[in-house]
Amino acid sequence: MSDKPSRELRREDFQQALKEFDTYMDITLEDLMQIDRIASKHARLRETESLTVRQIMTNDVITVTSDTPLSNAARILVEQRISGLPVIGKDSKLAGVVTEADFLCAMGIPCHHPTHNVWQTLENMFRHPPRTTDMPSKVRDIMVEHVVSINENRTLHDVIELMKKHHIKRVIVTDDQDRVSGIITRSNLVQVLLQQML
Repeated sequence: MSDKPSRELRREDFQQALKEFDTYMDITLEDLMQIDRIASKHARLRETESLTVRQIMTNDVITVTSDTPLSNAARILVEQRISGLPVIGKDSKLAGVVTEADFLCAMGIPCHHPTHNVWQTLENMFRHPPRTTDMPSKVRDIMVEHVVSINENRTLHDVIELMKKHHIKRVIVTDDQDRVSGIITRSNLVQVLLQQML
């Protein structure tokens, strides 16, 4: 995460601040101070939204290949306490993703239901005993190939819009050669928000 950028107030920030007053007024010292505070808020928002994905992403990403045994991938998820793993192919290029939900589906537990919350998914796990026979053996057998990803040069605004559009919790970050270079999760976004409060 980069250091907090220096805040430069621009004309557009003051224009946005004046719009918040929504009326014509005689300007007093207090009005000027309030306008300055509001303009600073808009400058902070503009600068935050222009942060690049590279500046806010988690760099150390654990990946697997399509040939990785499912047992190894499951062990990584459990030991690292993560919910998904990018799958890489040749030249470390993004080939897919495997998540906890993919494992549950492979075990015959209803999952990937868009309206289910975490408790409904857990309830399904106990209602439907997991299938332990005829399980696939490799990551390629259960991974999702069509992955929502974002280039590391895009902005925070872009990644938020992407997560909202696709209703996802994480976005895999790629470089210009489509190699995995990082990941952004909701916790990365929370960290940015908390830094703005300091």
